[in-house]
Amino acid sequence: MVECEQGSTIGIFGGGQLGRMLVQAAHKLGYKAHIFDPFDDTPAGRIADKQTTAPFEDKTAVELFANCCDVLTYEFENIPIAAIEHAGRFTRVFPDKKALQTSHDRWVEKTFLRDKARAPVVDFKAVETMNGLSEFVREFGGQAILKTRRFGYDGKGQVKIRSLRDVKAGFARLGGTDLIAESFAPFIREFSIIAARGTNGDIACYPLTENVHKDHRLHTSIAPAGDPQNVSQEAQKITHRILDALNYIGVMGIEFFELKGGQLIVNEIAPRVHNSGHWTQNAGCTDQFEQHIRAITGMKLGNTTPKQIIKMTNLIGDEILHIDALSKKPNTFVHDYEKRDIKPGRKMGHVNTVIGVC
Repeated sequence: MVECEQGSTIGIFGGGQLGRMLVQAAHKLGYKAHIFDPFDDTPAGRIADKQTTAPFEDKTAVELFANCCDVLTYEFENIPIAAIEHAGRFTRVFPDKKALQTSHDRWVEKTFLRDKARAPVVDFKAVETMNGLSEFVREFGGQAILKTRRFGYDGKGQVKIRSLRDVKAGFARLGGTDLIAESFAPFIREFSIIAARGTNGDIACYPLTENVHKDHRLHTSIAPAGDPQNVSQEAQKITHRILDALNYIGVMGIEFFELKGGQLIVNEIAPRVHNSGHWTQNAGCTDQFEQHIRAITGMKLGNTTPKQIIKMTNLIGDEILHIDALSKKPNTFVHDYEKRDIKPGRKMGHVNTVIGVC
């Protein structure tokens, strides 16, 4: 049963490119979209039916926003949990605050994955002192990845500890508090699973997406990816356990490390539509943005079997200036986020290129 009838309003916290593509999906399915963002003239707000411009900490604005919407969601996970809690007093919010609380803190996330979802993760430890970090490095092979527990993304908030000699500098670089040390995973590739879970508990997974990073930022994704070690079935089982353990509703991106011998490690989860799922827009299946709207409104989940193999490439900074030339290439689809300012390192758009048929 559809819980939100056509014409209902979907509220979205965040006005960036993911919010923009969620607005487009909502309109496609016959819904209205209302954006909440601290900044005006946002990529999502410009095409939404309405935008509220206020800080996430403004409880009055959040209440008014929530009362205007039939269901709420969000496009990024660093929104204050207090905003989600307050909004949830007035309307439904999917994914709920449990998903945010889990993903906000890397130690909480790793503990949840290991203990609740029974997912394979690297060895890890909360770190508060240099001695604690040194002990971890000695115990787990002489190298580690040191990360801030909160607010890290695109390679920010982390540093590689190659030996005990790096401990002091790495510890100081990240501030010396609220840190987590993770053992190094000798992976042969990184891939993700994009999956959705509906209000009735149904789960739909997209095929493996192979990801290549450049300067700690996602550069390209190819899907459906090859599966020479036959890990797809196990990755989907792990994905199901994660979504069910959170009683999750919506689309989630789950990032994996694949090791020799087919061993899998869950790197992290993202409780939202995900950059590595952009290929779905031109693959001949239900794209991840429509799937998310379907999930949170109670609609039946869409088809996740692609007809075409897609290579997605992020356009960073002034690479967006080449969109005219890119759009003239055969089997190429350019997605411009229409951000006002071009900045180095900023995601400005992406290109989906058809490279084969499934």
